[in-house]
Amino acid sequence: MHYEMMPELEDKKDLNIDGDRRNHELRMKIANATLTHSKGWITGKQGGTPWSISKTKRFFAAALSSIILIMISPVFITLIILIKTTSEGPVFFIQKRTGYKGRRFGMYKFRTMVKNAEALKESLRHLNKHGADSIDFKIDKDPRVTKIGHFLRRSSLDELPNLINVIKGDMRLVGPRPTSFHAQKYNLDHLSRLSIYPGITGLWQISGRSDIDFDQRVELDLLYISSQSPIQDLKILIKTPFSVLTGHGAS
Repeated sequence: MHYEMMPELEDKKDLNIDGDRRNHELRMKIANATLTHSKGWITGKQGGTPWSISKTKRFFAAALSSIILIMISPVFITLIILIKTTSEGPVFFIQKRTGYKGRRFGMYKFRTMVKNAEALKESLRHLNKHGADSIDFKIDKDPRVTKIGHFLRRSSLDELPNLINVIKGDMRLVGPRPTSFHAQKYNLDHLSRLSIYPGITGLWQISGRSDIDFDQRVELDLLYISSQSPIQDLKILIKTPFSVLTGHGAS
């Protein structure tokens, strides 16, 4: 198996302590934002451990992800073969994302684009559906996407390697999607979404609203955070396959 890393991931400084984390002012802003979501999931009292950062959720997310990976291993292997034999480049794409409290980590996905996709990004920025200056980057009918990549994206199968991140502890099964841009680019009212670990699926994915901008996504993230619970996670996990089958949130 081969892995593809974005140029910034190869920076040794990035691999150790991210620049965002050394920014004391930013760290204080994140700390203040996360204090608003510290109600214990068992006691319900302020100052406790919320469900989304509890060891219980960490254990169940990792255990369930391991079981899922074992169960879908034939599909996983088939997709690896298809990607490798239909386009030039590595099987996995590892992109730096922003997670819990602004920490940067490498998120695993199946590669859906040509191998020089990142080098072509700036030349295509004018096609960004959110606007050329938006921190979100998304293009309808992106010319960088491979034939097998279109299928993987429509079916959301490109996200399956995210399960590796859940097992490693970077992510959870349910939570806000991690952003590719740094916490430095967040507005002050966006920082609260960093109070919990990012997830593979969440309210945004099951809402059927695939074309919303980042501000609207944050609203859904904060709604999830304010009502986080094991029951809510279970409901989201049950609804996610139906959203995937109907194509909601896929591109």
